[in-house]
Amino acid sequence: MRAVAVEPRRNADMGRIVVSLVVSNVDDRRRAQRGELPRDQVRATTVEASVDSGATYLCLPKPIVDDLGLPLNGARPTRTAAGVRHMNVYGGAHLEIDGRTCEVEVMSLDESQRALLGQIPLEILDFWIDPVNQRLVGNPEHGGQWMAEAY
Repeated sequence: MRAVAVEPRRNADMGRIVVSLVVSNVDDRRRAQRGELPRDQVRATTVEASVDSGATYLCLPKPIVDDLGLPLNGARPTRTAAGVRHMNVYGGAHLEIDGRTCEVEVMSLDESQRALLGQIPLEILDFWIDPVNQRLVGNPEHGGQWMAEAY
């Protein structure tokens, strides 16, 4: 199994995997590609996120969602540690981790919460969680290489 270069951040949260990811506004990126917006004006940020297979989406604190200017897609009932809550889901996010990219929806979190990298982006980016070594690895069924499946 070949591990990708996504290195964990060792911290007081033992047993947690924290990765650095870049999130940007898809619409800004497209406007920049068309020459309608200078590339340095594409709204983007680097975020430290906990890898959480119990989360469905990429989850970001609301101030980051606002800074990125992501459009609201609606609210979804969501099971949380505090019970079921309706949480806002935003579209138009471009996600990059270790050279792998995708467009995803983002669920907003309270300002005090840490960003979470959930199941859907992990699946799209073809990462597996290696809990023993506290890191993300490329899917071993694909030789560690980024691959999609369509069957």
